[in-house]
Amino acid sequence: MSQPVVAQATQSDRQKILQTLKMAFVADPMFRWLFPQAASYDDAMSDFFNAFGGSAFDQGTADTVEDLSAAALWLPPGVEPDGEQMVGLIAQHADSGLLDAAMPILEQMAHFHPEGDCWYLAVIGVDPAYTGQGLGASLMKEGVARCDRDGLLAYLESSNPRNISLYQRHGFEIIGEIQHGDSPIMMPMIRQPQ
Repeated sequence: MSQPVVAQATQSDRQKILQTLKMAFVADPMFRWLFPQAASYDDAMSDFFNAFGGSAFDQGTADTVEDLSAAALWLPPGVEPDGEQMVGLIAQHADSGLLDAAMPILEQMAHFHPEGDCWYLAVIGVDPAYTGQGLGASLMKEGVARCDRDGLLAYLESSNPRNISLYQRHGFEIIGEIQHGDSPIMMPMIRQPQ
């Protein structure tokens, strides 16, 4: 099997990639806890991923593969997710009462986020029809190479325990746990430049 070619996503790829990411996270423990109803998940997730990592398209740091079946949205130092829009989408689409439960999770995410310059992998995902082809690994390899060229830390939160080994293979280490009440556990992870 040939190695997938990773390229910079363009603005015209944005909507298709957001749809790919929505498919990639359809069984994700944290996002389905927030949006357990199919209709609310479907209505919210493209906009949520755009608020969370969409700035990567503007910065030229959204990576994808040729057919857009996988993507990684890396936020460079000084670029943050649109937290206000994320909170608004949770309030609008999540089950009643989950906004109060989600706020401590967002606060914990901010607590673990490294101070100073670092690359933030906001979102990485592969359409479930294309898993097992090395797409996620290829995207990770490209992203961490960028971090190494810059000599900067990389940071992410893993919302699915199944993905932790992929991140660890690329040098990330678990630095804690993020959870509130009955929420699933997210793992904040950090990677030193190599």
